[in-house]
Amino acid sequence: MSKVRVLVGTRKGAFILTSDEKRKEWEVDGPHFAGWEMYHVVGSPADPNRLYASQSTGWFGQLIQRSDDGGKTWEPVGNEFAYVGNPGTHQFYDGSQHPWEFKRVWHLEPSLSDPDTVYAGVEDAALFRTTDGGKTWQELPGLREVKGHLWQPGAGGMCLHTIVLDRNDPNRIFVAISAAGAFRTEDGGKSWQPINKGLKSGYELPDPDADVGHCVHSIAMHPARPDVLFMQKHWDVMRSDNAGEMWYEVSGNLPSDFGFPIAVHAHEPDTVYVVP
Repeated sequence: MSKVRVLVGTRKGAFILTSDEKRKEWEVDGPHFAGWEMYHVVGSPADPNRLYASQSTGWFGQLIQRSDDGGKTWEPVGNEFAYVGNPGTHQFYDGSQHPWEFKRVWHLEPSLSDPDTVYAGVEDAALFRTTDGGKTWQELPGLREVKGHLWQPGAGGMCLHTIVLDRNDPNRIFVAISAAGAFRTEDGGKSWQPINKGLKSGYELPDPDADVGHCVHSIAMHPARPDVLFMQKHWDVMRSDNAGEMWYEVSGNLPSDFGFPIAVHAHEPDTVYVVP
């Protein structure tokens, strides 16, 4: 009988929940890192025993932890996230320009094939990558070159919170940033393009159809058709059938089109979950 594992990050530590495929009874292990804010806990698709965690506090700053035994033991790994060159400035809440400053890691996305390769989405928004199991991190600076001076913080900060890897094409990656929008690379992160056509942000932007600046909350990929994407925006649930080239609204009869998470059922690809 197969086992199910759920990794949970909270503001007071991390928990590992395990059950059998019936999911009637659960074993709870934790808290790990008690008292720490856990921004993300994730397992490697290439090695079920390899876990990564991003923990942060206002007192001790940012730490990346790694486990090689399924969470029984942890060790801190590389924690230096340096922007390439002169990072310049981005737009602030009041419209002024503000220097780029690293604050924390919001999201960790392990490679689908290599447990030592992980992508990290950070605040202030940028994308980093490690190829040595988290010991060292390098920025993929091409992302910030896509009108980064026009990006601005959302209510929770200017964070890169979503990273989606295409299982059929290792060079294609999607990211989402609050509040900058969604972006796609076709060359492994060297160059990027905004994929925000069809999004409307009349309340947030002077130009509601702008290339960048949209407050995207999450993106999910169809498990069998990687060109089909679903998005939870600050307002509106959206869908794209061409890898983000154009989006259209699918909010339908939801009680509210505002929300944060969105997910596609792994075995029922026409089933999409949102939390309005």
